[in-house]
Amino acid sequence: MSRYSDETDFRHDAQDCTGVLLVNLGTPDKPDAPSVRRYLAEFLWDPRVVEIWRPLWWLILHGVILRIRPRKVAALYRSVWTPEGSPLLVIPQKQTERVAKKLAGIVPGRVETVLAMRYGSPSIQEGLETLRQRGARRLLVLPLYPQYSATTTASVFDEVTRVLGQRRLVPGLRFIQHYHDDPAYINALAASIREHWDVHGRPDKLLMSFHGIPRRCLLAGDPYFCEVQKTGRLLAETLGLEDDQWFLAFQSRFGREEWLKPYVDQTLRDWGAAGVGRVDVVCPGFSADCLETLEEISVQNRETFIESGGSEYHYIPALNERQDHIEALSQLLVRNMAGWDEDCNDPAARLARAQAHGAQA
Repeated sequence: MSRYSDETDFRHDAQDCTGVLLVNLGTPDKPDAPSVRRYLAEFLWDPRVVEIWRPLWWLILHGVILRIRPRKVAALYRSVWTPEGSPLLVIPQKQTERVAKKLAGIVPGRVETVLAMRYGSPSIQEGLETLRQRGARRLLVLPLYPQYSATTTASVFDEVTRVLGQRRLVPGLRFIQHYHDDPAYINALAASIREHWDVHGRPDKLLMSFHGIPRRCLLAGDPYFCEVQKTGRLLAETLGLEDDQWFLAFQSRFGREEWLKPYVDQTLRDWGAAGVGRVDVVCPGFSADCLETLEEISVQNRETFIESGGSEYHYIPALNERQDHIEALSQLLVRNMAGWDEDCNDPAARLARAQAHGAQA
């Protein structure tokens, strides 16, 4: 029996189609302990996420972490859950719908755009199968992580190629590695901050918070730290900020080893104690609001700053489905489709040629 999936539904007269797969991290199906346990088991078992010797990590993960953390994490998810569901599913779904509509109006030929999650549902395998059934013979993958990291972007690549490696007919593949310095992305971030300041006034400090990774990843050659720094610099320049008006730090560390510094929570403690009155926080590494922004940044770190002596704290939401964000993502996709419209041809003529050589359909 063949290890590769068959393509018995192939038709020579099928219209050419480009498939776009937007990928974000993922979320539990429900804000309860069993769902969180399943999600964390998949997420934390990925060797891209935790680079520890597998047998030892299996014992730690299943013997300790998955016994303790799911109940606590489920309570945090319940605090941000909406009537529509998890923000990190609801928002990317809306982004996907709007990007699909935008691409349909500017790209020659047929484009099918679907959403997938690296962990949880809808899975990358489900997303790729949906695109296959819709006739996608060219595939463009956009991980919704502006800055590249092996812990995120590369993990998406691993799973996409694992799934495609099971196929007999592999589509043409393009993979967007990052967009950390894309002018439209930077301008959208700047516009969102300016709009917030137009309503609430300016802070004493603008804190740019990015998700952390272990420092050893940087030392091993992961470019994430460098790309984060470039995003921060470009955003500050676009906003016209002086060096003492903004700061960049890292959140969401896990475990006991050293992660990228400075840490967000310690920075806020120091600022509160030093008499910094108002802080605004923006998270330019998150394309959509999620547990890490809505609970950790907006709630936990607000408390940290206020309890340390600060007086006012604002979280500026992620770009989510803002129009300028949708425009930036759509134009990024269009640029990476360059030349593919030249592959489009007449399905009827293709079928006639195939039938001349004995094809039935």
